[in-house]
Amino acid sequence: MPVPAAIPRDLSYAPFRGSDAIAAGLLTPGQLRSRQWRRLFRNVYVSSDVPLDHRIRCIATDLLLDGRGAISGRSAALLYGVDVLVKPTVVEVTVPATLRLAASSRLAVIRSPLPDREVQQWAGVTVTAPLRTAFDIARRGPLVEAVVGIDAMLAARLVSRGALAGFAAERARWPGVRQLNKVLVVCDAGAESPMETRLRLVLIAGRLPWPVTQYEVASPDGRFVARLDLAYPPHRLGIEYEGDHHRGRHTYQQDLRRINALRACGWTVLRFGASDVYRRPQHVVATVRAALATPTPS
Repeated sequence: MPVPAAIPRDLSYAPFRGSDAIAAGLLTPGQLRSRQWRRLFRNVYVSSDVPLDHRIRCIATDLLLDGRGAISGRSAALLYGVDVLVKPTVVEVTVPATLRLAASSRLAVIRSPLPDREVQQWAGVTVTAPLRTAFDIARRGPLVEAVVGIDAMLAARLVSRGALAGFAAERARWPGVRQLNKVLVVCDAGAESPMETRLRLVLIAGRLPWPVTQYEVASPDGRFVARLDLAYPPHRLGIEYEGDHHRGRHTYQQDLRRINALRACGWTVLRFGASDVYRRPQHVVATVRAALATPTPS
């Protein structure tokens, strides 16, 4: 049985242009056609041993663009460390209107003006700058998902609400700016996960008072007790999203002690999961409304 050829180190961990690898003497055309390499785009390959995650897809797409546009939107946000992807296998790019580049199952192509000042290099990849990235996320797609994206970028301190508002004001006639202005009203840098944002928006959509995010509860003597995802301090009511990470035995025991400490301070905590947020938002609103109507213990 023939022994597989050794993989050149420079080609073992990231996408590359096939023509560059051949010109450098790292591969022959015949070797490039072997099963060792996965063709992602025309002339863009990656080792079959490399997991094909979104970051790798973005690097490959950047090679395809070759400086003729930029990774943008939620794909750019992921490269900045903010994962608010809706379609993990599709990379978004923004390119000039004159560029011949077709959208596909792997590529979402946005044709839009893209001044040099709104583009930068990040980890070797050409991406839209954080402010332009946030601007694009906020004005596209469903309103809830737009708020999720902006909450995450605010929490990561990639942008500020004021800077985004100013950026949008200079582009008031661009498509989607009306939605962006709605996003600016309800976004909150305190959200620590997309599901916390979605839960908060369920409460707001249900015409309940706007909750405080990441509220710290202290004991009567001033000791820190807990930090709540969402809270109505005058009512001593906490609202939390409970994800799968709460199901581990150690986490469960910690949660019990935490809830007991909050109860000792006179707080009630309501906890909701993904099925409540997505499938029973009316139930969430009704439960919280009833709790807010209950007299707070003195």
